Amino acid sequence: MLEQECLPRAPLLLCIFIGFLLHPIVTSVIPLGSKLNVVDNDSCVSSNGDFALGFFNTSDEPNQYSVGIRFNSMSIPYSQQTVVWVAGAHLTVGNGSYLELNMEGELVLFDSLQGVVVWTSGTGNRSVVSAALHDNGNLVLIDREQKIIWQSFGTPSDTLLPGQIFSPYQILRAATRNPMSSYYSLYMNASGYLLLRFESNITYWTSENHSASNLTASLTTSGALQLRDQSLKPVWSVFGEDHNDSVSYRFLRIDADGNLRLYSWVDTSKSWRSVWQAVENQCKVFATCGQHGVCVFDDSGSANCMCPFEKTENNKCLVPNEQECESGSTMQTYKNTHLYGIYHPDDSVIISSLQQCGQLCLNDPQCTVATFSNNGSPQCSIMKTEYVTGYADPSLSSVSFVKRCSGPFAVNPGLMKPPPSKLPPRLCVPCLIGAASGTFFVVAILQLGTIFYIYTRKISTRRQDNLALTCPNSKGLIVLSFSEIKSLTEDFKNQIGSNMFKGVLPDNHLIAVKDLNASIEVRKFRSAVVKIGSIHHKNLVKLEGYCCEFNHRFLVYEYAKNGSLDKYIDDSNLCKQLTWRKRIEICSSVAKAICYLHSGCREFVSHGNLNCENVILDENLEAKVTEFGFAIVNGEAIYCGASAEKDAGDFGKLVLTLLTGCRDHEELCEWTYKEWMEGRASNVVDKRIDGDSNLEELERALRIAFWCLQNDELRRPSMCEVMRVLDGTLSVDPPPPPFALKEDNDP
Repeated sequence: MLEQECLPRAPLLLCIFIGFLLHPIVTSVIPLGSKLNVVDNDSCVSSNGDFALGFFNTSDEPNQYSVGIRFNSMSIPYSQQTVVWVAGAHLTVGNGSYLELNMEGELVLFDSLQGVVVWTSGTGNRSVVSAALHDNGNLVLIDREQKIIWQSFGTPSDTLLPGQIFSPYQILRAATRNPMSSYYSLYMNASGYLLLRFESNITYWTSENHSASNLTASLTTSGALQLRDQSLKPVWSVFGEDHNDSVSYRFLRIDADGNLRLYSWVDTSKSWRSVWQAVENQCKVFATCGQHGVCVFDDSGSANCMCPFEKTENNKCLVPNEQECESGSTMQTYKNTHLYGIYHPDDSVIISSLQQCGQLCLNDPQCTVATFSNNGSPQCSIMKTEYVTGYADPSLSSVSFVKRCSGPFAVNPGLMKPPPSKLPPRLCVPCLIGAASGTFFVVAILQLGTIFYIYTRKISTRRQDNLALTCPNSKGLIVLSFSEIKSLTEDFKNQIGSNMFKGVLPDNHLIAVKDLNASIEVRKFRSAVVKIGSIHHKNLVKLEGYCCEFNHRFLVYEYAKNGSLDKYIDDSNLCKQLTWRKRIEICSSVAKAICYLHSGCREFVSHGNLNCENVILDENLEAKVTEFGFAIVNGEAIYCGASAEKDAGDFGKLVLTLLTGCRDHEELCEWTYKEWMEGRASNVVDKRIDGDSNLEELERALRIAFWCLQNDELRRPSMCEVMRVLDGTLSVDPPPPPFALKEDNDP
């Protein structure tokens, strides 16, 4: 392997070395038209020999290659030359593929298997004249003025090198055989916190609290991971065990097991050593044992996964449903064990004793596991999901209960049914006569009881036909029949919105009845409305009751006198009631409501369809959000059917509508962004507003709206961050164009 030059053959990549006169870091320069081929095993090496750009095999599978940057020092054996950056992160190509810096100044990766370009740097026609591999491992594209147009440090894979800047909204994604489906990532949010996340919505580690803003993260050559402010002053730091020791090479990587580790090269052992990790107890990494495992430590201190559920013949771990157990179920108790569901489980937390917790799960056909804990109050978490994981530790006080089949596991080919008896059973004639007589007597009693019940029910209905409706705010939700819904709404006479009708209870309590006009299974619907009915927030419309009869699905909400926000936006006279102050208050109120749904409830609840029609105004024009929890997908109502990012995007559109009074969101966003960028933000404010707008509030509202509308959903802020920005307690950076994302390629 050549260290100070690339192979000189014509079709291969040509590297020309220059000194500090052109750039402060010694580099290898790559001219336009240069190419690297898989077949020729081409590579280009930095001038100090520490890093190499080239193709490498990504798996045990033949003809599977990626192109990237790896360590290349003579002091590091080839087997230890760790890859630190991969083009396209997840892309693999065939053995006839190549990487080329074309004459338009764009890096392109051509895949011989598909016969197409599968990745580019996106720098065509941006005046790139050459590429360079810096001595710090950064691959850059530069123009004639030596200005960096694109850099690999700006698009990290799973690794950070010393000196590399990690900025808000950037992501390190753990490498797997298919990194695009990798569950784990390191993310920096708008507030400058580092977050380790599972599937982008569950955070299991975060950097410590700080009060600074506009932060970036970096790994120092001395072995410290730091968050720095704009003056490069550290506001948070963690240090490796060998901090300030003389170490030649370091890197920070999020590993496939979901942990973030700092590695140092140890010359004496010729190996990489982990000198710091974010999550000290590997079992505390969310879902570290996958979908059906419990993490435990063995005697040597290594984390291992055990299966507390049913095992199949091929040793696969499965969580059984009630229907899959042929002879009923029992509960297996695991002390010092904490279990939790993944993939948005349908679970609930109940105040109960340890003895009751397991029985509650056993009595519920949908329950798979339960965990009892007592941190001030005894709680039983009932989980209704097949995707269960967790961890065990002697220090844990929690106790978990796992539902197991009493007999054979119906879907388990490894567990056989009992063999049939060889002799036919004897016929017991007296037994049959006794059973027949008893059955006749029981049926007769049931029939008489049914007739008596129907008769008394009719009399009771005539006398107290509205008894259930006179106490709408008593225990639980009102359950209404379809005929009662028709009666309360006068046969849907007064429509106040899309599939929304005004109604009156017998005690003159006004209600709003929503016809979902969609199908949803009875059990799921009842479970969903009970959860929605338990959610209470001053900016959320209260669910009063529901109707679930035959194919009818209605929701009954509290009534808001002034109706939905859309009629105020569309009506020139009503619009004047929405002063500047009132519009900002509405934005803040809606953000608080959605923030509560996302993070204040026992489990994540999405809105799924946030718009002006679903924001209503009470008698004081205070905003309340309605119709949350259900999303209509292909004619079916789905509980929690959207993501937090979807809600954030809808909120961004709502803010622009309120500020401008316009409803055409796509053109509206482009126009408002252009006006804001060119210093004419006040031009976008609705001209029907009486009085002046507050320019500081306008700036905050526009900035956060544009962040919410980013094409890349991973860049969108959480609704709790949105709430803090609107309230003025959190600053926010200027956003990039919402419809044409631009990577930050500054050095």
